[in-house]
Amino acid sequence: MKQLKIVIEKHSDGYVAYPLGIDGAVVGQGNTYEAALADVKSAIACYIDVFGEENLADTAPIEVFIAEAGIGV
Repeated sequence: MKQLKIVIEKHSDGYVAYPLGIDGAVVGQGNTYEAALADVKSAIACYIDVFGEENLADTAPIEVFIAEAGIGV
């Protein structure tokens, strides 16, 4: 089983989730964190069905950094 890093964003109207390192639009959404995660996992499975698992095989490990920066406005 391949492990992917998935970003889950909380918005005012729900959650959006997307994997890092996959080319193309693979996105999930839901009213809860768990629903968005389940939806994006389903989208990834669909991606594999359409494009093949070999497209995930070359995905190198990705480091993720999140930073906040103040800006003057």
